[in-house]
Amino acid sequence: MVSAQDLLKNFNNIKTLPHLEIRLSKLISDNNSTVKEFEEVIKLDPTLVLRLLRMVNSAYYGLQQTVNSISRAVVFIGMKKLRNMVITEALKGIFKNSKQEDVFSRNKLWLHCQVVSICGQMISERIFEKNGEDAFLCGILHDVGMIAEDQVVEDLFLQACRVYEPNTKPITEFEREVIGTDHCEVGYLLAQEWNLSDDIQEGIRNHHNQFEQVSPSSLTAIIQIAEFIATKMDYAAIPGMVVKLPTPLAYYVRDNLNEYNALAKDLPDEIEEDSWPQRGASKARKERAIWRNTEGKSDEDRRRGICIV
Repeated sequence: MVSAQDLLKNFNNIKTLPHLEIRLSKLISDNNSTVKEFEEVIKLDPTLVLRLLRMVNSAYYGLQQTVNSISRAVVFIGMKKLRNMVITEALKGIFKNSKQEDVFSRNKLWLHCQVVSICGQMISERIFEKNGEDAFLCGILHDVGMIAEDQVVEDLFLQACRVYEPNTKPITEFEREVIGTDHCEVGYLLAQEWNLSDDIQEGIRNHHNQFEQVSPSSLTAIIQIAEFIATKMDYAAIPGMVVKLPTPLAYYVRDNLNEYNALAKDLPDEIEEDSWPQRGASKARKERAIWRNTEGKSDEDRRRGICIV
């Protein structure tokens, strides 16, 4: 049995993000940061400069003139979108491995996190009409604690996945019984180390909590609804996983069912077309094929007859 703190001491893979990513996160957290300060940090990484300029000049943004300066690119893209791009790129390789376990796959977990991030951003922007960048990042990171567990206490983590019984209690309770901690607490401590906002930290920490009271527009609730929808559509973090909404959120979604069913039906298209311009459509199709080949369901299957409550 280990604590979340002890687990992180042995977590050498992504215990901290690369230095540049940490500096960018701190700048974004500082309301007094200037575009010039962002430029000074970004230009230290030529690969990041290339990705940034390639993104801002892509058809996705539809600019009439080519952008050649870092500062102008940051202005067009936005600081939070830049942060999301940098952190996502830093994490992508961490989520990939060569092993394919029946009870856990990092490839499938990465796709699950992508879908939750995209769905969370859609909920923020379409349902609550507010900026969705924090929801996107929180969705990408909400299960990052599973990666730490898989690396440091692999046997215990896989045992927790094997003994997990859907429709009994959340996966986090099985983790605590077998490991001594759970991926939510581990992810929360990682988010603290990375100097992410309090809302993102709490969203990671509490996305499996069964609250008696919760605001549907809070970041934690948005991630809970997004993970619920993603899992209902067979984009689960682990095979057979069941995600239940807290009672107040279940009633809220039921009362707004038409809006959420419409959003869920649009989700497969958004996964490929809208949210990953820096990733490339061909790679998106390849990653989504993982689910088609292993779960036997296509995007059309997921669109057909969706009922999320």
